[in-house]
Amino acid sequence: MVVERFSQNLINSGIFRLYIATGFFATLIFFVINADLFTPLEMIFGIMGVTIVLKGITNMMLSLLILLFNLDNKRDELKFKYNEDKIDAMLAELSVHEAQNQVDKKTSDK
Repeated sequence: MVVERFSQNLINSGIFRLYIATGFFATLIFFVINADLFTPLEMIFGIMGVTIVLKGITNMMLSLLILLFNLDNKRDELKFKYNEDKIDAMLAELSVHEAQNQVDKKTSDK
């Protein structure tokens, strides 16, 4: 769930789309500047090929980020919270028992 939220936030940030768009326009500019060296069909296939390669690289970068995402801190935080809740429940139970013992002691003294 944490990894899914992280990856969804990363995808929604638009950084990968910006990367692909930048590569697309850089390739387009490259082919326009060097138009005398390439035919229009070569330009189209070159631009499409570079865009597809950049999309593949983006997917690999995303999978690498997800793979390297460290959950140890989150796991420790959840463990601490669970233990804290457990200790609080035990303390509350102890105070109830102490109060009950005091009430029993007062009723037995009378």
